[in-house]
Amino acid sequence: MERESMEFDVVIVGAGPSGLSTAIRLAQQAQEQSHEVSICVVEKGSEVGAHILSGGVMEPDALTALIPDWKEKGAPLNQPVTADETYLLRSETSAIKLPGFITPMTMHNSGNYIVSLGNVCRWLAEQAESMGVEIFPGFAAAEVFYNDDGSVGGVITGDMGVDASGEEKDGYMPGMILQAKHTVFAEGCRGHLGKSLIEKFELDKDVTPQHYAIGFKEIWDIDPAKHQPGLVVHSAGWPLTEASGGSYLYHAENNQVFVGLIVDLNYHNPHLSPFDEFQRMKHHPLFAQYLKGGERVAYGARAITKGGLNSLPTMSFPGGCLVGCNAGTLNFSKIKGIHTAIMSGMLAAESIFKSLVDQESVDFCTMFNQQFENSELRDELFKARNFGPALHKFGNILGGAFNTFEQNILGGRSFFTLKDLTPDYAKMNKAVNASNIDYPKPDNTLSFDKLSSVYLANTSHDEDQPCHLQLKDASIPISVNLPDYNEPAQRYCPAGVYEIVNDDDNQPRLQINGANCVHCKTCDIKDPSQNIRWVVPEGASGPNYPNM
Repeated sequence: MERESMEFDVVIVGAGPSGLSTAIRLAQQAQEQSHEVSICVVEKGSEVGAHILSGGVMEPDALTALIPDWKEKGAPLNQPVTADETYLLRSETSAIKLPGFITPMTMHNSGNYIVSLGNVCRWLAEQAESMGVEIFPGFAAAEVFYNDDGSVGGVITGDMGVDASGEEKDGYMPGMILQAKHTVFAEGCRGHLGKSLIEKFELDKDVTPQHYAIGFKEIWDIDPAKHQPGLVVHSAGWPLTEASGGSYLYHAENNQVFVGLIVDLNYHNPHLSPFDEFQRMKHHPLFAQYLKGGERVAYGARAITKGGLNSLPTMSFPGGCLVGCNAGTLNFSKIKGIHTAIMSGMLAAESIFKSLVDQESVDFCTMFNQQFENSELRDELFKARNFGPALHKFGNILGGAFNTFEQNILGGRSFFTLKDLTPDYAKMNKAVNASNIDYPKPDNTLSFDKLSSVYLANTSHDEDQPCHLQLKDASIPISVNLPDYNEPAQRYCPAGVYEIVNDDDNQPRLQINGANCVHCKTCDIKDPSQNIRWVVPEGASGPNYPNM
């Protein structure tokens, strides 16, 4: 197929904090040294921020390093953290408040801000565009474009106007080739191009398997009398009796709270439903005291890359690099990835710029790797390297005690490294060996069903387009996953995409409701047969989060 092409010095895939920080730092250096650099950012969401979801507590130091006068420029960091509370939930009604000295110091939030990351990214996009960066929302990078020598040479955007059978519709528009000297993949957790690049260049051959969690978030308007601006609440324990993870509630500005649950995806029981665990969590008095009488106004879910330094792939390869959560730079000991995403983007930008200026004497991959090894980002991730594996090996209580000792007493510098060598999907037990879980029906006051939740995610897909949830073998859901695992896709998906229904002959089949998808990537991660491949749908499809 003949495609139009455009050439840039740098193409960046994804307008999240890492991608936009890369663009801004490149543009800053170009202005400082009067060296022209053409920069393009492609974003699959309908607008910048549409696909952005984060719990919402942000360390500002990395932003200060990137844009020192962010306050004067109106960055939407408006609600400083005013208080920290951490609880152990012992049951559905009881909770113990933990004193600050027995919680890991990395969980303390003095000096941080409660933010909408979607709004932060919209503001970062404004800063980038004011410096000449071109940003194209609504265009999904569907394929990697390779040069004749095998190096990455850019991306190919997805075709527009193709029907479900693959035929061209009226208004068909083929995707474009965006060629670049350097291509930065900032797709977020489990980016489908990042995944393919890791496989092609064997970027993860010297690290442990990557680990993930699924994070839920709802925004509630609550009674102003109950609102405590800046209060940060974290908890562990109930309802996660068969999984590790934790919950949060942040009092943001404008009488809103952000409430959510993080469930590690290494859980064993195929009957577990992370969505339903989240819904029943809100009935605990710790959360219900704030939510009762309020109104749920937004819902979303997103996978989280949490393997840290132990699972971090080599981030550079011929022609490009991975940054942010696409690589896995989140610091799980803090449950924060915004500042580390910004840091990784800045590192990439500085290496790329040096390579552009002095192409003959500078090897980008070598320089980027050296800069990372000597960076504050690498040091921060090193200190956090045992946090996740400790929870996986010892559970929330003993693992939490270990993490408090290591972070508060040893400063994260133990003489040993804990590792989790088993991929999350491989932890799934057979259904016959797992206990059933009886989840209560939603009351539509504090807890809700999946479809009403997806409605609040404002997700939108053209029903007549190729399904972006691809099965490597269409027979496996019924021949393997259903008898062995009671097809867990029905439960681990937070949007009701996967259903087992009976056909006209009363035989079971897997129905994929692709239009419901909120692009969380959990199915690509947790399917025990590794049979589901998530690829980008038509550009601008997916959730339309207003301020997540």
